[in-house]
Amino acid sequence: MNEAVQTGRSWLSEARNDIDQWSAMMPKNADNQSIDWRWVASLDMEHGIGAAATQHIDLLAMLQYLRSSAAESSVAEACVAERSIPSPSARQLHDLLQRDLAIRDRLESILAQCNTTFMTDFDRLIASYRLPRALAYANRRLCDEIAVLREIGVLMHLWTVTEERRERVTVPVLHPYIRATDAVNAAPVADAANGDRSASVETSESVIQLDDIQDRTAEIVNGRAARRKATREQERSGRYDMSRANLSGVTSPGGSTLFDDDSGSSAGRANRSEKVRRLGDYRKPDWRDAYLPGRDIDDVMGIDIETTGTDPARTYIIDVGFEFMNMISSRPADAPAEYRYEQSSYAAGNAYGQARLSFGVTSENAAIGNDLILGLTGIDVRTRAEGFRLFDEWPAAQIGLLQRLEQQPYVAHNARFEHGFFMLNVAGYAESYRAGNITIIDTLPMSRRWDDGSIPDDKHPYGDNTLESYAKRQGALDSSNSERHLGLEDAHIMLVAMKHHLAMLRAEGRGPWGADGRSGLGGKHCGRRW
Repeated sequence: MNEAVQTGRSWLSEARNDIDQWSAMMPKNADNQSIDWRWVASLDMEHGIGAAATQHIDLLAMLQYLRSSAAESSVAEACVAERSIPSPSARQLHDLLQRDLAIRDRLESILAQCNTTFMTDFDRLIASYRLPRALAYANRRLCDEIAVLREIGVLMHLWTVTEERRERVTVPVLHPYIRATDAVNAAPVADAANGDRSASVETSESVIQLDDIQDRTAEIVNGRAARRKATREQERSGRYDMSRANLSGVTSPGGSTLFDDDSGSSAGRANRSEKVRRLGDYRKPDWRDAYLPGRDIDDVMGIDIETTGTDPARTYIIDVGFEFMNMISSRPADAPAEYRYEQSSYAAGNAYGQARLSFGVTSENAAIGNDLILGLTGIDVRTRAEGFRLFDEWPAAQIGLLQRLEQQPYVAHNARFEHGFFMLNVAGYAESYRAGNITIIDTLPMSRRWDDGSIPDDKHPYGDNTLESYAKRQGALDSSNSERHLGLEDAHIMLVAMKHHLAMLRAEGRGPWGADGRSGLGGKHCGRRW
């Protein structure tokens, strides 16, 4: 049966049939380490790859029981009285968490290399992106298991957890639970059900070592970024030296600056104001320009997704909103004239075909909750375990979305975010994108390149390019309102802002109609290489 139309999870096991293709093209992971593809083949992606899942340990039941026990006057007595729900010892909990973190680090280093390998496979030796999607599916459930294990440790008074920013990423950091009164109670909670009272008067720091169960994501991600930067600088230096060697005699009146770096000479930097320098750097062409629309862009689909986090290999899509709008021609005459958005101040205007899709999360993810997403979007994932289907387990939803994404260019603000989630969640998306069937337009570089209100200042040193700011400057959002952070509402103000912005640029002969503008639809898409 075609994987795209399967309703069960058998495709996760069948994805291992693709390993031969991937192993031939991708011998090393994102950290330049050899991949053990036999280990990948051993993973049970259909039933769970975490240490607790493979041992059939019901962590969710443990979590729920410990939470209910915490309300009792004597947690230790409650644990002893109810032996039908065993609690892990501190050492067992430590070992489960240590194994899960090691599996995740190993798996994510492979996932981090898959996109580059797939997109640069010009001979099409890898036919499908099914395997990376299956690995990501399993990794999300593994991350849920890790989160539950951490929470159990908190309830057992083994550690506390804080979220800390480490350069590019925010990670949970474990700290020993050291209060004297709680340290005495910690061991009974952890060990009474297992008859192990040897640590009954120990602090969590002496019971287990926290250093080997800390999250290494920041270390790994920041290390990769540093290596990429060093490689780019080395390549840039080589090109610069080659240019000087080939054209060292070239001069210009007053002295040549042909071979100066992007910031100019030291004397020039001293003479230029910080504002001018910042603006010069800001306006330089970069990779985002590929997502700019062309002058013939017309009917588009605007889309925005809400997720439980920023990493598509770890978190879930919980809200998708999309609608259509024509940038030049009139809206279809047969399209319904009105639509009621959650924000009463939003008017449908030129938009049509509005849709809002809500999705669920696993029971483990719901049990942990997500206060950040609740505060941002109003979506409480604690209510999304029942009555909502998971997007990565709903083939029909994926097929329907893919068909719409292929019909015309789709627009998103910071489109790489949506693109990354679609690659690892939507069956067939990666293959269709690589084949050139999908065109992506991003309003963020429109703001950056063509909206003078986005220019960097002291408050916004990298430019003011949030969707809310862009929409307000383009008259799509009243200054007294804020971005709603729901898929459909955000997609709507984005398209209204884009339509207003393009109309102004057309009238002024700028943007797509300027000297550097492109004909056609524009946007980012893959060309055929065969």
